[in-house]
Amino acid sequence: MLKNIQEWTYILVIIGLAGVIGNWAGYDVMPLKALPGMGILIAVCLVGFILHDLIPINFPSIAYISIIGVVISMPWMPGSDYVVKWTNEINLLALTTPILAYAGITIGRSWADFVKLGWRTLIIATLVLLGTFLGSAIIAEVVLRIQGLI
Repeated sequence: MLKNIQEWTYILVIIGLAGVIGNWAGYDVMPLKALPGMGILIAVCLVGFILHDLIPINFPSIAYISIIGVVISMPWMPGSDYVVKWTNEINLLALTTPILAYAGITIGRSWADFVKLGWRTLIIATLVLLGTFLGSAIIAEVVLRIQGLI
């Protein structure tokens, strides 16, 4: 269990630091201002992972993380004002890039299996990603024009 906690902490800190840098680059939030909020998010995730391992119920860790996050941010909870104030400094989109990058690395660990799929898979994957990107861009364009924002 201690090895898992060390690995989780290591991964969460790396993702957290990348998120703080993305928050700074994309949203002009200074890293020192965002660090308390990121520390809270990392701690909540770590506690959720630990609870998932300790409690012998088939309950996903994201549920534990969500419940903890909601409970510590409730107005009646001591210190919730600070939790909300500090975590509001973290923009959600600044976190998505490092999280998705980690997911890609995790999936990409098995390069041998990927090579077995062949070059056709690479073309299909590229076309799927391109289609998803273009489809999202078109939908965003239409919605923003309907709202009169562009």
